[in-house]
Amino acid sequence: MHDPTPTEPTAAPAPSPGTATPIRILLADDHALVRRGVRLILDREPDLEVVAEAGDGAEAIEAARNQEIDLAVLDIAMPRLTGLQATRELAALKPALRILMLTMHDNEQYLFQALKAGACGYVLKSVADRDLVAACRAAMRNEPFLYPGAVTALIRTYLDRVRHGEEDSDQLLTPREEEVVKLVAEGHSSKEIAEMLFISVKTVHRHRSNILHKLGLHDRLELARYAIRAGLIEP
Repeated sequence: MHDPTPTEPTAAPAPSPGTATPIRILLADDHALVRRGVRLILDREPDLEVVAEAGDGAEAIEAARNQEIDLAVLDIAMPRLTGLQATRELAALKPALRILMLTMHDNEQYLFQALKAGACGYVLKSVADRDLVAACRAAMRNEPFLYPGAVTALIRTYLDRVRHGEEDSDQLLTPREEEVVKLVAEGHSSKEIAEMLFISVKTVHRHRSNILHKLGLHDRLELARYAIRAGLIEP
């Protein structure tokens, strides 16, 4: 009569394997209150755990180097390095890392740039409580997650570019040149940029000249417009 008893306790723990090894998440947003709210959404799920936080893209990259993580959830608009710039570096640094963009911007250009940079999902902050958990799980299944309407926007943008024969000019820039573009567009002087990037003012001027030549632009205003289109700064 007691034969079945030993087998039942050993089978009981099996139904929830995800709780044994939760998905390790890096959360990056420059607003502490936003990080706190998002963390509450994620940490209440047994299969999700925020193990690291960052206040900007550069901190996110540093955290990814120093800690084992499975998934990065990045805001787009952050100081120093944007979420888009950080996504490119993280994708190169850790190819197996899954990356989600969590943003307030329902913006086709940002969406397109995020996916091209290596993100596997794009979630709006306004519906994070509804979509973020599902997006995290989809990312770990290697499935894309886009908010409703994003697929249509993505296809429309792509077809429009093809129709007009536009070249992806942002592909022409090196990561360092992108950093210079972002800082110039934010209004920093050449001296300030040199100090922030630990390079000489002469090198900054050379970068600016090369950038303007590559993009076919003429002044700071046109460079700022490009930076907005490329998702380096907020409109």
